[in-house]
Amino acid sequence: MSLINRIPHDFYKLFTSKYTEYYMTFLVAIYDAMEQSYSVLGLTEKECRAVMNEKIAAAAILWDAENYDEEGVFLTRSNMASVCLKHFEDWGWLKQDYDETLNSYVVTFPEYSQMYVELFARLLDESDSQERESVLAIYSYLYTYSVDSEKNNEILKSALNASKRLVRMLVNMQDGMREYFDELSRQKDFKGIQDVLVKEINNSDSRKYAILTTTDSFYRYKEAVKELIVKNLDENEARRRKKERELPELEPGTPAFVRCERAIRLCDEAADIMFRIERQSDVIERRYNKLIEQKTVFAGRAAARIRYIMQEGSDGDDRTAAFVSLLNRSGKKEEILEALSERVRMSMPHQLMSSESLYRRKSAERDEFIPQAVKPEEQTETDQIDSFVLKPLYTRREIERFRRKNEKDGVFCVTEDTVQSVEDLEKLFFVWQEATETAQSSQEIELGGECENSAGFRYSSLTIRGR
Repeated sequence: MSLINRIPHDFYKLFTSKYTEYYMTFLVAIYDAMEQSYSVLGLTEKECRAVMNEKIAAAAILWDAENYDEEGVFLTRSNMASVCLKHFEDWGWLKQDYDETLNSYVVTFPEYSQMYVELFARLLDESDSQERESVLAIYSYLYTYSVDSEKNNEILKSALNASKRLVRMLVNMQDGMREYFDELSRQKDFKGIQDVLVKEINNSDSRKYAILTTTDSFYRYKEAVKELIVKNLDENEARRRKKERELPELEPGTPAFVRCERAIRLCDEAADIMFRIERQSDVIERRYNKLIEQKTVFAGRAAARIRYIMQEGSDGDDRTAAFVSLLNRSGKKEEILEALSERVRMSMPHQLMSSESLYRRKSAERDEFIPQAVKPEEQTETDQIDSFVLKPLYTRREIERFRRKNEKDGVFCVTEDTVQSVEDLEKLFFVWQEATETAQSSQEIELGGECENSAGFRYSSLTIRGR
């Protein structure tokens, strides 16, 4: 039976209660106490009530005649722990069992309830102590897989999950930044802008952003992740080819034959997971660059908003801007400032604005418009072979499948039947390009004569074999 089918119908009453916040606090406190307890079975009901009474003593609850819960029970400081514990047991948040050794009832958390309580703990934790998503975590998983002798695909699945969590974190940070944009645009005085900037600097997203840019060295580990993906893919492909050469030599149905088939399937699964991690890495890089751009634009808009208020004045009751505006319109500005400096006892002569100040009043005079002749664009030579670059229309897996289709005994050989469509011709070009760019001493590349098939495609024959 799935967990969602085990949840009782009354389980969701906790979310419709006016005491939901207190219920969440009590459940988290009981859960923490249960983790620290040495008891194997759980906490007794007496211990649960003691834990809740500690939270009740610290909570600011207004005890008046309106303190009736959803079942109509009147709540007081003395009976709230017992009433809440009974609700938790009746609604299915806690499971009650009788322990003959202790001669009392003990309570535990069902599995479905644990998931909710752990979520409550993360929501109530102001220090934001959840697991940190980072490029370093993805790098650690990939490095662990590369040195693992068993080549466990579960390590790659953990790396994929870590990359998805990092993408979600960056998406949430972008959404939070957009909210600060809206909040900044509504501010009409210096104090409001200052509050928005302080909140943006001190929020949890900014701390995570600082970790990404400093501790985790995002760009350095990003390149290391890509290098590890390429390395693991090459090693995985070598293992798969080795197993494919061994498979025909084994007798079908034997344990060795089954293990070899399973190893080939695991290699294919690992390659698919690593391709997905590679795509997630590209998404992470684009999200990260967009977030940097958003922060730059946000700082620019804040500075522009400050300049606008200083020049045009505030729509509200900002006395500082009003005082500056009055001084600018007054004919006795110097006398007022001198008297103010004597009264306030400033350490240096006050200057409203100087040549080095951020403020610049717009000049009424505009530069004379001088039309410029349009310069013709210089024609660049496009016939050079170096400037011809095909766009990546195919995934790396499709290109590997095409190469595997035309391999025999580890040798890639192009014949008249290799190319049957324009797509095959482009894939052949990518195979040749990759082989020449990453050519090593272990590979031998040969270009033969020109081939022309019945479909009208003309191309050069190509052979790639290991030395």
